[in-house]
Amino acid sequence: MKNNVKYLPIIIFSTLALGVVLGGMLNFPNAADFSNRNNSRSKLNKLIDFIDNEYVDDVSTDSIVNLTVDNILAQLDPHSVYIPPSEQMEVVESMKGNFVGIGVNFYMYNDSVAVIKPVENGPSAKAGIKAGDRILYADKTKLYGRKLPSDSLFSKLKGTVGSDIELTIYRKSERKKLKIKIKRDVIPLKSVDVALLLGNKTGYIKINRFAETTYREFMLGITKLKQQGAKSLVIDVRDNGGGYMEEAVAIADELLTDKQLIVFTKNKNGNVDKTFATKKGSFETGNVFVLINENSASASEILAGAIQDNDRGTIVGRRSFGKGLVQREMDFADGSSVRLTIARYYTPTGRSIQKPYSKGNEAYFKESEARFGNGELFEKDSIKVLDTLQFKTKKGKIVYGGGGIVPDVFVPIEVEHGNESTAYLLQSGIVGNFVFEQLDKDRSAFKGLNFEEFKTKMNQTDLYFNLFQKFIFKNGLDLNFGKSKSLVKRYLNAEFARQLYGESYYYEIVLKEDAMIKKVLNQK
Repeated sequence: MKNNVKYLPIIIFSTLALGVVLGGMLNFPNAADFSNRNNSRSKLNKLIDFIDNEYVDDVSTDSIVNLTVDNILAQLDPHSVYIPPSEQMEVVESMKGNFVGIGVNFYMYNDSVAVIKPVENGPSAKAGIKAGDRILYADKTKLYGRKLPSDSLFSKLKGTVGSDIELTIYRKSERKKLKIKIKRDVIPLKSVDVALLLGNKTGYIKINRFAETTYREFMLGITKLKQQGAKSLVIDVRDNGGGYMEEAVAIADELLTDKQLIVFTKNKNGNVDKTFATKKGSFETGNVFVLINENSASASEILAGAIQDNDRGTIVGRRSFGKGLVQREMDFADGSSVRLTIARYYTPTGRSIQKPYSKGNEAYFKESEARFGNGELFEKDSIKVLDTLQFKTKKGKIVYGGGGIVPDVFVPIEVEHGNESTAYLLQSGIVGNFVFEQLDKDRSAFKGLNFEEFKTKMNQTDLYFNLFQKFIFKNGLDLNFGKSKSLVKRYLNAEFARQLYGESYYYEIVLKEDAMIKKVLNQK
């Protein structure tokens, strides 16, 4: 149930492959005893052996198996996926919520590993690594000028807890090389970006995915916000493609009262498993708002559905992605795994929000693109819902199944003059790359400025707006920001703030003019 979401207006999931069918055929007794179905499985194994032993040219049978597996999975559903060994570790770390390493955010800039920012209180920060440093060597391994892929770089910097690594760095600001010894440690991968107050009484929590640590991170955030006086809560799961269902359920439990239904699942045998809220919730009273958009999927939709169907809060934004399938991950001896759909989940009113996939995977994922064409990202009346899939909450509110969570309060995509591509671009990695390059050229331009002075400086200049426009054209993107100046400047200023001061400062700038946040504050 783990998905990833990129910045373009379509959610692209991992390509498919599977070993469960193949793996299940290896320990049968005798071909003479097989049923017709098992004969087919035996045939597939024999064909691979024939190719391996007799085919005229050398062929990687592993790649043939993967192709076969891809084709098998393509007949199932878009979310049953195979994860090869080369990708499995990254997936595990992302969902576990931590890894062992040196603790730096880096960017490959002109074939060198450039440190964007060391992780606060991490091993690199404690050892003296600074933003802008170039990592030339990890021990004796050369890292620059080699066009190494990111996974190779990560492998050089990761290790076991307490192990030492010596980095040779070039510090541009001082124009000298340094050797710095770092002791590796556990580095958290935050799934809750920030927990802060909007005004005096409204708490805001941004969840970027549902990992093993998300509920714990959420509880730390909600505890802090309540201590600061929060009486209302905004949970932002925009662009959150999902993750562990259990984490979303645990968060919903904190918001709902005892015995309220959170979600139920149904498998191929018709077995139903219901999950209810328990007695003690940390935020069972007070207004709740959940922010969603077209890239909110899976566990995000479970949380939003539970809040909506129990009349507990208000869903704000745009129709969510529409993924109502439950996956279980199954591991293989070679380090790969398969994530296989084992059930469907239903919101408390009994609706499935899974959108159709009978036309194939390509059409399924392109449905997100179609929402631009049919206008539903701009006008609520353009949202396509089936009247035959109406459900009612206990208070009589009509909700819909058959394709995502339809918000209670619609907010169109935040664009100026209809340029949705600009809106998505501004939340992509390219903005961070541009900002790093500008800081790298003249980091001293911001030296000694506190945050308020920084905001004043940025609001008074169009320098970086103009440079960003040139940067975009140089990179082959035909986007003119002339009619979106205020929007572009807001995201540029926010990214500068993130790299100079930290994550919470990014959100302080972005949220101030955020259309959904404004709508929430006006609802109260």
